[in-house]
Amino acid sequence: MGSIAETSVACVVAGGGPAGMVLGLLLARSGVDVAVLEKYPDFLRDFRGDTVHASTLNLLDELGLGDRFAALPQQRERRLTMEFDDGVIGEDFSRLPGRHQHIALVPQWDFLNLLAEAAAESPHFHLAQNAEVDGLLRQGGRVCGVRYTDKDTGRVGEVRAPLVVAADGRHSTVRDLLDLRPRSSAAPHDCLYVRIPRLPGDPDGTFLRFSATGGLIMINRGDYWQAALLIAKNMAQAARADDGAWTRRTIARLAPYTSERMAAIGARDIAVLQIRIDRLARWWVPGALLIGDAAHAMSPIAGVGVNLAIQDAVAAARILVPALRRGRVSEKELARVQRRRQWPTVITQAAQRKAQERFVAASIADDGAAPAPLRLPQPLRVLRHWRGFPYLLGRVVGLGIRPERLTGSLEPLSHG
Repeated sequence: MGSIAETSVACVVAGGGPAGMVLGLLLARSGVDVAVLEKYPDFLRDFRGDTVHASTLNLLDELGLGDRFAALPQQRERRLTMEFDDGVIGEDFSRLPGRHQHIALVPQWDFLNLLAEAAAESPHFHLAQNAEVDGLLRQGGRVCGVRYTDKDTGRVGEVRAPLVVAADGRHSTVRDLLDLRPRSSAAPHDCLYVRIPRLPGDPDGTFLRFSATGGLIMINRGDYWQAALLIAKNMAQAARADDGAWTRRTIARLAPYTSERMAAIGARDIAVLQIRIDRLARWWVPGALLIGDAAHAMSPIAGVGVNLAIQDAVAAARILVPALRRGRVSEKELARVQRRRQWPTVITQAAQRKAQERFVAASIADDGAAPAPLRLPQPLRVLRHWRGFPYLLGRVVGLGIRPERLTGSLEPLSHG
């Protein structure tokens, strides 16, 4: 890990997040030389998506990494309950098919380090950190590599490849360099992240509260809570005013057991996540493919973003490995990746938009107001009494739409 000596590989991946690292691991284990360029010196950044669903846990088992992942510090949830003003609905993962009847909440930096270490066991994998992609190489109307800056030394380097994959997130540099513009859907909210000390006697599991006086998600991190408070768009400055007084009051109202310890929280402890949902009309150009948030930014609703991005990576590897072994990837093959992953993305984003409209917009706190209670829509009020509904909801969330499998599709898949 560090600077990269290779100047030519079969595939170069911009971005060392979950999609980029999984793709790099799969390609390397299939005998394809791949370079992953990550612009930061490490993976240690807080408040990243870290909900690992059963679809991803099953993939890790297929890769022989299940036991290594299980050894990471994590919280496992077999059930999630969402509380509303007039009742609750639940997601139950206990009847999911396969080995994993839960979702795992694990710090993303631990997950990414695991993937990097596993990928580094292959001589075909090359990782450069603190290497920021800031240009594209082109030849004959095709993208044929990247230009990057080594932020340790200031040196500018180039890596040539028949395929460049942009896995560099919702603010993708590669997407901007390709002059691709995603179509955005309005999101009524942003999110504030706050660390709150966790004490004996607090609830054990993840806590979700949607109310007419606010929306709050509390994730159990062992010795602290990672609190996600929903706020209206462009309200972040006001929420941090007076050293975060509004934020402290709102969280304490929605999670009363935190009231006394909120006094230690100030504006410096509040991080802001800008929520967006968008999608490219076309995820590729000759010589380049975009996956994960670079192709389709997701809302944090249901924690599906990481898992959807990983499914993109699996589909891309399965479809493109034969072409990468030949040394040239056609537009037809790039289009196949998009066709494979587009409709799961469309369906998931549609569900997120509906949830935003019905629950999130109504949950954005408005101090001083006396809003009507936030009630479940009539269909959910009926369905919550059906014994199978929590299991159905758990399956949709835990496995997602069209989960990808590896078995028999990426030979040889050596572990060394």
